[in-house]
Amino acid sequence: MEAPAGAAWPPGTGEDPVLRALLAVSADGLAVVDGRPGSLQGRLRALNAGAAQILGSPAVDLLGTAVPFELSAGDPDLPDRRRVVWAAPGGSRRYLEYRTLLVEPGRWAVWFSDVTGTVRQQERLTAITRAASSVADAYSLRATLDAVAREIAMTASIAAVQILTLDDPQEELRLLGMAGFGDTSDFAERLSACRRLGARVLFMEALERREAIVSLHRKPVIMADPLWAPLHAIMDAPDWDSFVSMPLVVRGRTLGIINAYYAPGEDPGPGSLAFLEAMADHAAVAIDTAALLAQTRSRAQSDERRRLARDLHDSVVQQVFSMRMQAEALRAQLDAPDPDPARVRSGAEELSSLAATALADLRGLVFELRPLDLAENGLVEAVRAHAAGVEARTRLVVEVQAPDDLELDVDVDVQEDLYRIVQEALHNVVKHARATEVDVRIARPAHGGGLQVEVVDNGCGGDPGTDPAPRRGASQGSLGLVSMRERAERWGGRLRAGPRPFGGWRVEVVLPAPGGGRGTERRTGR
Repeated sequence: MEAPAGAAWPPGTGEDPVLRALLAVSADGLAVVDGRPGSLQGRLRALNAGAAQILGSPAVDLLGTAVPFELSAGDPDLPDRRRVVWAAPGGSRRYLEYRTLLVEPGRWAVWFSDVTGTVRQQERLTAITRAASSVADAYSLRATLDAVAREIAMTASIAAVQILTLDDPQEELRLLGMAGFGDTSDFAERLSACRRLGARVLFMEALERREAIVSLHRKPVIMADPLWAPLHAIMDAPDWDSFVSMPLVVRGRTLGIINAYYAPGEDPGPGSLAFLEAMADHAAVAIDTAALLAQTRSRAQSDERRRLARDLHDSVVQQVFSMRMQAEALRAQLDAPDPDPARVRSGAEELSSLAATALADLRGLVFELRPLDLAENGLVEAVRAHAAGVEARTRLVVEVQAPDDLELDVDVDVQEDLYRIVQEALHNVVKHARATEVDVRIARPAHGGGLQVEVVDNGCGGDPGTDPAPRRGASQGSLGLVSMRERAERWGGRLRAGPRPFGGWRVEVVLPAPGGGRGTERRTGR
């Protein structure tokens, strides 16, 4: 009986016709391996055509080759099917799933199949899921895109990744996400030098055409081209061969690109391109969301400036006008032929009282513009200082409650938004609630991580027959409530505001445990 095409076994195998029959009819890979029990370096004695095809070499060339199958039989601590990585010719890696059977002392039958496609698909789905989580949870665009780049580079076929954004083809790119590269601090300058020399930059073509560009064996071309010499050191660092540039498109706009550098022997086929397109969608959403949040923050700042201007006019300006009128009245008293000391004293005391009130209001407005240094003193102390200022200007009693062991593991930007929410809530109480007491509580939510802030008053918000919306702006269109809600949602939190069952009003904001800190986007290029 001759070996079928693609199969091989050495002389002597013919003494075992059953084994030869198994080798001939098995559809999957089947091999006979010699080795000791527990060994990871058994050697191929015979294999069928399916095994040769899976291992990627002619069968006769594989005889005597060491294989990484763990040789064991009937071990209850090992799974029935196990998985191993095989380095195929050309540098590509294949995932093999196998089973072993002891056929005689020192000799094993090994059934195996190529599950590389399944493993890669699982890797890509996992990366897409984690990238989606990063887009939803991370608070920094740079941190989000770094996470997306890492997820892409963690798949077996891709060695390095860059995520870049570009507002104008004539401007520098911003490198916002990267994995697999070393130091790229001078990347922008080196890239500009390459472009001045006339190097062909494929990702610029991907941006202009708004479609993916695939370039096989791109690294040898770049490394041999003197026009790319300024970037040779950086581009040579990752172990890569082929290249794909995938544009980031959202709402009809191209915001940037993902550059994927494929490991040697790996082919950027349809499955991999579909995976990159999905990851590009996540990156584009992250960039677009960051831009929308920046617009929201700008609008909130503008609204806050208008509110401060209104408060300045309603309080300090009116008080200064009254002080001027009182000063003129005092001067008229002093210019009289026979001034009345009692009336002069009364006028002076009223002028002093107006000045003290105006000074307190000015100090409060200055504190709102520049609150206590949150980075140094933290949210709780800033809220207590603001509460003290509110008490000094009004008859309202404000109590701030926070656990002594409360540690805030959130950024200063998060704390500032929470501070502004408390500030807006207290402002509403003073202006509309007709309350005498307010409790501000800062603590961990009952269910664990994150942060919870409550502002509760005893005012008219929950009184029967009282419509709370006019006095507190509780309607969806209220600028104050919208601003507070946007500040909470900016960090993945939620805000609830409404009357309490037994009277008063309650504002609550709950933030989740942070998924990352705010980072600073740096301008660089490629």
